[in-house]
Amino acid sequence: MRTWHLTVAAAAVLAGTYGVTTMAQQRAAESRDMTLVGSNDLQARSAYQPVIQKQGNRYIAYVGHHAGTMPNTLNGKMEDNGTSVVDVTNPRQPKYIAHIPGGGEAQGPGQAQMVRTCAGADLPKADKSKFYLLRALGTSGHEVWDVTTPEKPTRVVQIVGGLKDTHKSWWECETGIAYLVGGDPAWRTPRMTKIYDLSDPAHPVFIRDFGLPGQQPGSTMNPVPTELHGPISIPKANRVYFGYGTGRYGAVQIVDRKKLLEGPKEPTDANLRYPVIGQLDLPIDVGAHTAFPVLHMMLPEFAKQNWQPVNTNTAQATHAAGDGFAPPTNQGMRDFIITVGETTANECLEPRQLVRVIDATFEKNMIPVSSWTVPEASGNFCARGGRFGTHSTNENMTPIYYGRVVFVAYFNAGVRALDIRDPFNPKEIAYYIPPVNAKTDKRCVGRGADERCKIAIQTNNVEVDDRGYIYIVDRANTGMHILELSGAARRVANFPTNSTN
Repeated sequence: MRTWHLTVAAAAVLAGTYGVTTMAQQRAAESRDMTLVGSNDLQARSAYQPVIQKQGNRYIAYVGHHAGTMPNTLNGKMEDNGTSVVDVTNPRQPKYIAHIPGGGEAQGPGQAQMVRTCAGADLPKADKSKFYLLRALGTSGHEVWDVTTPEKPTRVVQIVGGLKDTHKSWWECETGIAYLVGGDPAWRTPRMTKIYDLSDPAHPVFIRDFGLPGQQPGSTMNPVPTELHGPISIPKANRVYFGYGTGRYGAVQIVDRKKLLEGPKEPTDANLRYPVIGQLDLPIDVGAHTAFPVLHMMLPEFAKQNWQPVNTNTAQATHAAGDGFAPPTNQGMRDFIITVGETTANECLEPRQLVRVIDATFEKNMIPVSSWTVPEASGNFCARGGRFGTHSTNENMTPIYYGRVVFVAYFNAGVRALDIRDPFNPKEIAYYIPPVNAKTDKRCVGRGADERCKIAIQTNNVEVDDRGYIYIVDRANTGMHILELSGAARRVANFPTNSTN
């Protein structure tokens, strides 16, 4: 033990000399009621978004990456970061089976942060025997790949190019409608929505552009409203939920899907407002990276609170007239949106982003009802290095977790599992902070002689699959960790009674 303490002390001296915190100074994995099942280093590529697709008897993880260049260990070639393909059928032994390089661009190495997948059997006009991957082509476009044989992906089509930026798109597998996030050069914002019909992925059909009034070509609004971060669509509810703003000037928007797709398409202020049912503008220090809808929750605390609106017509209009929803007459049935902003500065040098729960039962009059954060003092997170605060939630709506548990990527605080059965009082039930490894990258603040750097976990995004496994990926090149709930936390979820997980 004495030798170990001397080694750490020596490491601390070296860190002070060179401004870098070494791996020896980092904690091991930290957890409560969340257990590591397996991991993969993803070839030390900075990771953004994972999605898990069941393909026959296999489960395949597709992971989007930030810009960078790393060797592909499968072929020995240096490749721009793109999309990692990992067989997670056995989550205890995930196997890296392919890398699709990102598109090289003038501003530097390529990337492909965004990934979505659909089975051809679900898409209305696709080849029913195939599986398809939608991904960003660097920061300039979007494309579709055939991943029926995930070890040998082949490109199908480039949907659009020449964009100013790309980010977190959404693809409705049951309809084929895709909401592509990008920056049309004619628009005044780096990110808005370009909507395509990808029901036949080989033959994309453009539908319309969409954004906030003031972002469109020819507008003179000043300042320009904040850029889109990403949408989530629920066709059966006739709703699209948009989150605008990364870490400031956020906005949460509920849009009538039918009006969006079929309404007037010329991007005037009036036409951009036409499909919007409700919008909640957030303060200067709050972003809306993710707007995750949790609909039709039954809250036992309020189940006895029956009421009849004094003016039914007004109540119906306030909720959303003519969309098939009845005005609620029992306070126990509520709709919510779990909203998180993205913390972007290292070592707490900006306002921290939180989990915020918005009551969207009356869609025209959304109201925040609760918030939650990891207590900084619980892990001295501001001093650990890297970002501390929220980034994203899971987006898979599996019945195992939907309306019960939401998972939040919290950068250097790892992944946090929240019990949301009472949305007015979310409670943490589990967490997992991975250990750093030899490939974990440093994160710095300051410049020149004042620069200081630390090696820190940066859990960037989280997703779950329909088996209940939890997947987290790291922004600082640490890789992917596959987890499962354990102990008391596992009892909050709704696993099938015959599940062995």
